[in-house]
Amino acid sequence: MLKKFFLLLLLLSQSFVYAQTPAQKLERAFNNFLADPQAKYALTSLCVLDAKTGQTIFSRNENIGVATASTLKTITSATAFGLLGKDFQYQTTLAYSGTISPDGTLKGNLIIVGGGDPTLGSWRYESSKEGVVLNQWVSAIKATGIKKIDGKVIGDDGLWGSQTTPDGWIWQDIGNYYGAGASALSWRENQFDLHLRANRADRTVTVLKAVPEMPYIRFVNELKAGAEGTGDKVYAYLPPLGNTAYLRGSWAIGISKSGVSAALPDPAFDAAFRLQDTLQRIGISATETPTTARQLTAEQKPMPVVTKKLSKISSPNLSEIVYWFNKKSVNLYGEHLLKTIAWKSGKEATTQNGAATEINYWSAKGIDSRALNILDGSGLSPGTRVTTAAMASVLFQSQKESWFPAYYESLPENNGMKLKSGSINDVSAYAGYYTDKNDNKYIIVININNYSGSGISKKLFRVLDALK
Repeated sequence: MLKKFFLLLLLLSQSFVYAQTPAQKLERAFNNFLADPQAKYALTSLCVLDAKTGQTIFSRNENIGVATASTLKTITSATAFGLLGKDFQYQTTLAYSGTISPDGTLKGNLIIVGGGDPTLGSWRYESSKEGVVLNQWVSAIKATGIKKIDGKVIGDDGLWGSQTTPDGWIWQDIGNYYGAGASALSWRENQFDLHLRANRADRTVTVLKAVPEMPYIRFVNELKAGAEGTGDKVYAYLPPLGNTAYLRGSWAIGISKSGVSAALPDPAFDAAFRLQDTLQRIGISATETPTTARQLTAEQKPMPVVTKKLSKISSPNLSEIVYWFNKKSVNLYGEHLLKTIAWKSGKEATTQNGAATEINYWSAKGIDSRALNILDGSGLSPGTRVTTAAMASVLFQSQKESWFPAYYESLPENNGMKLKSGSINDVSAYAGYYTDKNDNKYIIVININNYSGSGISKKLFRVLDALK
């Protein structure tokens, strides 16, 4: 009889669980998460909307601004689609100044005129790969009859000014590939590779090579070999526009990775350097070393006037750029998009102006501007603060736009949901969409700031699993 009683209680409790609404399930899961020691000193925010109506299903701390990490990319990309259009493309022009003599000597300079393209030289797109771009430029130069340059190659990065890195980024980040800043003439996603080897005998780390070779950068190797299993804890301290890189941290013995990627300190110079080096290899020499518009300005020298345009390269369209921006969380693209938003709105192309334009765009759609404290385009800045309610509203409103299919497709899959992830120091967040087996559609933004320990993502997913 007692067994039957307990069996009845079990069945009743299971029926109660199954009868719970999504809001009740979320509340229970959220409260369980808050009781976890990792969340004890943290601020956790959650906002879940009905994607069809926009009504709030469950929310906690949804109106408190939190550091977003890369979930900010959902707002940046939606704004870019809204203001630039999904078919927007950047243009990069190859030109020359001066004149070409009968013997094929260019008495002037080759000029690469940057137009803000973050994909120029990128390996992600067939039309933009470094080799493809260089070959196109070389073909255009040959077709003009240039056989020698009495001058130099100039990377014209003047369109967006000299500041590449947003205010608020931290020193530990900006020398590494994910902290590469935006230039009007970006090149190869503004990064290069360093191949490393940890030496077991003396616990040192050898820098085997840079790919491509970086003869104009001096490397100061302060790395130490880490114990097996400790992984990659290498940071490059290489300031924008600098030429000395300090390599600090540890590289594990036996690690399977070949090395790390660092940020190009001056991408416009590297683009000019690679073109001039390529021309030198095929017998078209230049008499002067490569330079940039920024360097000429610093030296108080005039930028040569373009005589003739030789070639124009169009970037992939915005839909393709946003696909990789969100799928692989390419910070560089976010900073380019934010400056482009300002530029194409008729303002000076600064991060601050781009952020202001973005905030005004969503404010006009009913989102309180005070809920959008945006300092950059990628979310790398720990000073950016956005409420989960505001981010959820952006995701909801984006569904109504003609570009939404491309936007939705760009979001990666996490925990069986279409969620953009975000992670910086002691911040973990997810934002996106979920459709359950009964075709109930949800908008989800969850964020924890100042958590302790590691492995927090799985615990956040347990909260979201209440919707399954």
